[in-house]
Amino acid sequence: MADIATATEAAPAPAAADEKPALLSIEDVSINFGDFKAIKGVSTTVGENEIRFFIGPNGAGKTTMLDAICGKNKVSEGRIVYKGEYDLTKMREYRIANLGIGRKFQAPSVFNGITILENMELAAAGKHTLYSTTFKRLSKDTEDHIRYVLDFIGLDGKKFDYPTRLSHGEKQWLEIGMLLAERPDLLLLDEPVAGMSRRETEHTAELLQKVKNECSVIVVEHDMQFAKDVSDKVTVFHEGRVLDEGTMDDVSNNQQVIDVYLGRGGEA
Repeated sequence: MADIATATEAAPAPAAADEKPALLSIEDVSINFGDFKAIKGVSTTVGENEIRFFIGPNGAGKTTMLDAICGKNKVSEGRIVYKGEYDLTKMREYRIANLGIGRKFQAPSVFNGITILENMELAAAGKHTLYSTTFKRLSKDTEDHIRYVLDFIGLDGKKFDYPTRLSHGEKQWLEIGMLLAERPDLLLLDEPVAGMSRRETEHTAELLQKVKNECSVIVVEHDMQFAKDVSDKVTVFHEGRVLDEGTMDDVSNNQQVIDVYLGRGGEA
């Protein structure tokens, strides 16, 4: 799936043969914007086929950390190591994407002027040129995968419709499907259920539980019931640091977490 990274982009040494490395390892990462320290010595690891939530008050550093993983934000100190081999802090965004890391922002970014199926085809052909995407037929394997993903996200029956006919929730599912069409190993989702009805949120929870079988997922989210229903583990951010980490039940019993975040009912 991935391009081969240059020697300067790779971490010095892989894990021993009998040790399975974490899919993603964030190692003492700090991020500064001028004199402002947005992230202060954050460390955590995300395993394969894990759903991890980043939670915490507004401005705590959750999205800043997500942006650093995909190369959008420059890391001032520390490393972010992917698959025990690639130091993402030394790579450009497009190379990180080519390694199998897909990023979804809060607002859906689908193309309304083409059909749902064509959106999927464009995503699946994302590593090709505009010419090949437009004029060359996709491989049978790619076409089969697109059909699989459309069924997976529940939009196969609407594949010839335009995204303008979809509900807000369906547009979010389409964008998740477009990322899955690229066969990622790690998905980064920023508030995927913001603006959804409770029924759409519940369907998204079911969808992400299925996505977990395909890849790992990191979610930034304020909906605490959604986090409780979906997460394997949560990392609580506060003022650029990790305040606590564990299952949702674990962190819910931490008085500091209650005081700075959960006691206020989360923040919308």
